[in-house]
Amino acid sequence: MFDLKGKALAVTGSASGIGAATVDYLRAHGAYVIGLDIRPSDNADEHIAIDLSSRKSIDEAVARLPEKIDGLANVAGLAPTVPAAQVIRVNLVGTMALTNALLPRLTYGSGIVNLSSIAAFHWQQSIDQIKEALDLSFGKIDAFVEKHRIDDQPGRSYFLTKEALLAWCIRQRRTWVDRGIRMNCVSPAAVSTPLLDAFAGVMGERTKKDSDIVERSGAPADIAPVIAFLLSGASAWIRGANIPADGGVAAHYLAQENGL
Repeated sequence: MFDLKGKALAVTGSASGIGAATVDYLRAHGAYVIGLDIRPSDNADEHIAIDLSSRKSIDEAVARLPEKIDGLANVAGLAPTVPAAQVIRVNLVGTMALTNALLPRLTYGSGIVNLSSIAAFHWQQSIDQIKEALDLSFGKIDAFVEKHRIDDQPGRSYFLTKEALLAWCIRQRRTWVDRGIRMNCVSPAAVSTPLLDAFAGVMGERTKKDSDIVERSGAPADIAPVIAFLLSGASAWIRGANIPADGGVAAHYLAQENGL
């Protein structure tokens, strides 16, 4: 049993999909859950509206949060069908801005969990672009997108944000060790959420190829317990890690690429 009873935990993207399933799972295990989403919902103990593409909205949401938070799950994200600049604003820059703004409120031993993706599997191949993305502020996103012609590459905005979240997690592996705060990632493969059709439309053959590897698409309920584990004290010695919750897709890639 995870030690979540009485913990105050914040979840972005709480109104649907993996975020909603995470809210349900955490509450079922005794946590007090604050849902953060641009859409209204009543599934959490408390809902706070937030637009992760807006620094002002992030600051207003943080001001409404409790003074002490025991963990943060960064689940919110946009699909690659949205213009690249907006994907980067929400999936990466806004997510990092919210996390950094919440750090003073995080209690000793808190967990931060970023939802990455199997899309980040080859992140090392884009390290220079990732480093540049990790230094972005809201005002620099449009120029970054234009410089790298990201709108001309179907799906690249999404892949980049998930790669960058994973790299950020590794970079921050011991940043807050004196406060016992740890950051880790969860990387799903295809999960049956409202975003799945959008991925299929943009990624085409790649989405079908990944789906053929596993016996079924994932469900939000497959991912929520992994996020809960990383928010709990049971993961206290796990830092800067990435857990693939993907039906074996990452293992399949590794086997193919290494002759196994």
